[in-house]
Amino acid sequence: MSYDRSLINKTATEIVTLLKSEEISCHDLLDALEGRIAEVDGHINALPTLCFERARKCADGLMAKPVDQRGTLAGLPVPIKDLSEVAGVRTTYGSQIFSDNVPKVSNILVQRLEREGGIIYAKSNTPEFGSGGNTFNEVFGPTLNPWDLSRSCAGSSGGAAAALASGSAWVAHGSDMGGSLRNPASFCGVVGLRPTPGRVARTPNRMIDETLGVQGPMARNVSDIALMLDAMTGVDSGDPMSLPKPSISYQKIVRSDKKPIKIAFSKDFGITAVDPEVARICEKAAYAFESAGVIVEEATPDFSDAHEIFQCLRALIYAVSFGGLIKEHRNKLMPEIVWNTEKGLNLSTGDIVKAHLARTKLFHRIAEFFQTYDLLLSPATIVAAYPIEQRFVAECDGHKFDNYVEWLGIAYALTIVSSPAMSLPAGFTAENLPIGLQLAGPARGEAQVLSGARVLEEILGISTVVPIDPRK
Repeated sequence: MSYDRSLINKTATEIVTLLKSEEISCHDLLDALEGRIAEVDGHINALPTLCFERARKCADGLMAKPVDQRGTLAGLPVPIKDLSEVAGVRTTYGSQIFSDNVPKVSNILVQRLEREGGIIYAKSNTPEFGSGGNTFNEVFGPTLNPWDLSRSCAGSSGGAAAALASGSAWVAHGSDMGGSLRNPASFCGVVGLRPTPGRVARTPNRMIDETLGVQGPMARNVSDIALMLDAMTGVDSGDPMSLPKPSISYQKIVRSDKKPIKIAFSKDFGITAVDPEVARICEKAAYAFESAGVIVEEATPDFSDAHEIFQCLRALIYAVSFGGLIKEHRNKLMPEIVWNTEKGLNLSTGDIVKAHLARTKLFHRIAEFFQTYDLLLSPATIVAAYPIEQRFVAECDGHKFDNYVEWLGIAYALTIVSSPAMSLPAGFTAENLPIGLQLAGPARGEAQVLSGARVLEEILGISTVVPIDPRK
């Protein structure tokens, strides 16, 4: 199937400008995506569920409106991670238990994106219930990394990241608890932003006030992340945690070229092993800020109890979320989910109290740290993309991890303290695999993360590398 490759190579911001000037239509974009997916997705399996018929009907409805009423995205197609419901579209959560599930009502975040002119055309692959840092499941199989088809694209927003890297998406929706927006972005050479809890409204499922898991944007560059975040934000009465839309758009913020004054870099937060090559690449990228007159210092808050806090609170969420499923469908759940859920069911009240108190103290330490530094930088992941056959990273630089999520500590340390955190392409390994640099700010500090990331992106000059054709 022939398609207009020039559209695939444009940025999301460029595409929206063309949509608003009516030089192209959303049907042109859907035709291009359908052709590109037919060409590349058989190699990577990023978008296993397509809904182009639904998308074209939505496009017709949107185009019947005046241009100035078509929302922030103005007809830009968006894939939705297969953990969030899209009305009338198969939504499996990567689980055999829900392999035939077709919801009647869309998640709040999907409803908002559609109100803002987003056209939903696909569901992106994810591990079962988003568990773990490698995108595979028993419903659709694994998603492969476009940079090297023998490697993982990480997880849990792996399908979204692989679609962006291979040109079958301009922006994408994802979610993040232990790095699920940031890890795939790092492995695939794109950008992923974990916002502050509440910044993006979502339909509460089992815990109304859960703050470890959030929804967020992925894209190929920082400006496109800002565009997508503008479309995702705002209060919704269906989510009591949701925050108001900021008075200044994130797109305007990234155009301001505002630089941080002083930033901190840490290769490991003092809590994890890191592959030496990854550490070197990220350190070099962080210190590139100096060329813009930014002060860069090696420093880190005290994250010494981050593993204990996160492991406890994550297990509690799993107990609430999957305790019932274990009783009825234990043999259909991946062993990591069973282990994590049983860990949660066996927590004592004292365990939970201790974790919450420690989390609060850690939050105050971080808030004090950001009185001195505008941003905290680190590797987004501790390794480059690993072989797809590995379920997770069991060992790094001689250190053996205790369980399947501990290797994600450098990401979930920031989850605990509600910091917005982004993975930005920072460089490549000797094997030409992408490496992401993590940039974090204080709670509700998306503006300073985005503006700082845009400055560094310009210095590093890596954002023009994707999309690529899948490589063996």
